[in-house]
Amino acid sequence: MPENSSIVYQVSDCYYQYRNHPCLSRLNFQLKKGKMYGLIGPNGSGKTTLINLLNGSRQPTRGKVQLRGTVVHRLPKLDLAKVLSFVPQNVALHFEYSVFEVVMMGRHPFIDRFGTPSQKDIDLVMEAIKTLDIYQLRNRMVTRLSGGERQRVLVARALAQNTEVLVLDEPTASLDVRHSIDIMQALRERVDHDSITVVGAIHDLDLAAAYCDELIVMENGQIAASGSVEDILTSELLQTVFRVHADIVHQSLGNPHIQYRYNNEH
Repeated sequence: MPENSSIVYQVSDCYYQYRNHPCLSRLNFQLKKGKMYGLIGPNGSGKTTLINLLNGSRQPTRGKVQLRGTVVHRLPKLDLAKVLSFVPQNVALHFEYSVFEVVMMGRHPFIDRFGTPSQKDIDLVMEAIKTLDIYQLRNRMVTRLSGGERQRVLVARALAQNTEVLVLDEPTASLDVRHSIDIMQALRERVDHDSITVVGAIHDLDLAAAYCDELIVMENGQIAASGSVEDILTSELLQTVFRVHADIVHQSLGNPHIQYRYNNEH
């Protein structure tokens, strides 16, 4: 097997600017098969822009973002949808589709234009619906769901798509604790069982620490640090990048946990 066969993404000397405003600069990193990456950083640090480069919806101003050796934004949409699924931070669902129909949309890249879903398609959809705890909502119109319920539907759609790469932008931002954990657990299981690659912008640092293999820390459009959770998540980094005072508790089981300290200095 070639030495680089485990490399899924190769980001090389990548820059991005919007209307002459620099957003990202000097990005160089690799993402490998069978790992879950957490993209963390304060608001405005460039996480969503980087996510959009990884999913091919934006093109770098300079440099390359390659997926399995091919520049991402040059891949035909259908070909890309067969290897990469994406969960956006916010999406408007205005049409009267049922939850089942929206999750089935994740299977459309694999169904002939005038074909019908196979039993495999139906099984993948039902599995995703049950995993995300929306089985009781399967016949409800998505326009009648809460924001958190819609988010779970979108993650279910991505899981049903069953691709080797899954890119997510703040997938748990509008969810309660239980359903946030459900999503992170489902992603973790896909990584462990199917060796897919997951990369997600995650605002909850404890969730990122609990479920990710590696963290990529963004600050001012650059990568401030990257590596294993244990190496990256330190009190010093939290103070430098996030401007918060916290202690890192290294538990005997599981990944580090953050204990925030009250600071009355202004």
